[in-house]
Amino acid sequence: MSRRTTRYPVEGANSLWHVYKTVPFLKVVKNFAVIQLARYSPFLGMKNWLYRTFLGMKVGDQTSFALMVMLDVMFPEKISVGRNTVIGYNTTILAHEYLVKEYRLGDVEIGSEVMIGANTTILPGVSIGDGAIVSAGTLVHKDVAPGVFVGGNPMRVIYTKEEMAERLKM
Repeated sequence: MSRRTTRYPVEGANSLWHVYKTVPFLKVVKNFAVIQLARYSPFLGMKNWLYRTFLGMKVGDQTSFALMVMLDVMFPEKISVGRNTVIGYNTTILAHEYLVKEYRLGDVEIGSEVMIGANTTILPGVSIGDGAIVSAGTLVHKDVAPGVFVGGNPMRVIYTKEEMAERLKM
């Protein structure tokens, strides 16, 4: 399935020049400060509290954001993560794209018991199903079904849910 984003055309300069017409400047400053504090914090519970309290994110219990995870500074409230999920080191999760002639916004939904490997980039408008595994360094540009193992750039399915179950029996 393709990404679910809403497109907003702009005229004249590229859409990033229109950024403060789309999101208040002080919101960006606050979000940036909270995200930077959390990126360097070793305290997992505090990170989740900061994200829920100051960014409006939905974050499940026992979810772990590793060091240096970069959340969308403009629209973090469009990101939700289920329970007992691991977001790997230096992962970037985007809910917006500013392009030349338009900008796009889309919710990012990451399920429960998901493993996101280090240095992954998740684009706006995607859903990652419960129990999925995303290999390190993956560009998540479309939905990931529950229980599958994906990786690469471009992202592809490495093991289906059934193949994963079979491998776990070994």
